[in-house]
Amino acid sequence: MAIEFKPAVRRKSKARLALAGPSGSGKTYTALALASEWAQREGGVVGMVDTEHGSASKYQGLNGWQWQKVEPDRFSPASLVEILGVAAGQGFSTLIIDSWSHYWMGQDGMLEQVDRRKAGNNSFSGWKEVNPDERRMVEAMLTFPGHLIVTMRTKTEYVVDEDGKGRSVPRKVGTRPVQREGLEFEFDIVADLDLSNNLHISKTRLPFLTNQVIAQPGAELATQIADWLDGGEEVPAVSEFRQRILDVSDEDELRALWGEINSYRMLGAPTVDLEGSPTTLRDLIVAVKEAMEAVAVKLAGPRASPETSDNSDQERR
Repeated sequence: MAIEFKPAVRRKSKARLALAGPSGSGKTYTALALASEWAQREGGVVGMVDTEHGSASKYQGLNGWQWQKVEPDRFSPASLVEILGVAAGQGFSTLIIDSWSHYWMGQDGMLEQVDRRKAGNNSFSGWKEVNPDERRMVEAMLTFPGHLIVTMRTKTEYVVDEDGKGRSVPRKVGTRPVQREGLEFEFDIVADLDLSNNLHISKTRLPFLTNQVIAQPGAELATQIADWLDGGEEVPAVSEFRQRILDVSDEDELRALWGEINSYRMLGAPTVDLEGSPTTLRDLIVAVKEAMEAVAVKLAGPRASPETSDNSDQERR
């Protein structure tokens, strides 16, 4: 394939936000505050993947917040891709994964998957088996057709500070997120919450947020983020691509559609198939192609074997 440079284009996008912090820092509350504002702005509904035994439900009705949830009991990366597909099919405008850490260290999560699939004591073989599942999970998250917020637990340590009277007092702080190291930087905004519910921006692609510390983040921050992300060129919706895939008439058209979707880096986008089962745009195209090939074989009918053809020729002679 020829290498071709093209002018950079800024496109409209949805929020990709990772919130990390120790227990008690307000991760769930902050996620609900931002998500609810985005949903209200777009006339949509908030969905939540609740891995914390329903703890978020304590906020139900607070500030008028309403959402729909699923409470998985196993946390394989592949299962999260399926959940994202269902959520995309139901049209949630914002999805919260609270918390994403379970898909790293929870039951059936990445660490258990590696341990289960490794050959003997060779953990590298386990990672080789599991890494593709993790890549598909991250791709589905980043291409989800609505806003996405993930929360992550952090490992907790205590530091000693001086209070106003000069006395030494211990203070709980969060260190690095419980997730694969560096994976949080796939997101457009990465922020740490402290125990006073101050949001410390540690990484962002939104210039106005660089190095910001925001006290008790909520509606105002949500509006600022949404306004910035709304600037740029329109991008086809995942639902639009899904319908176009289902409407194709031949393989050439399907091949061209694959190239178009790939140009937007959306092949891994979660969606549902014709029966409503979770899938991705990539897998939906493959399924449609296979269905076309099956129909073509059926229409061609059975072909006579060479032996049968010879016998028929002899009979005619």
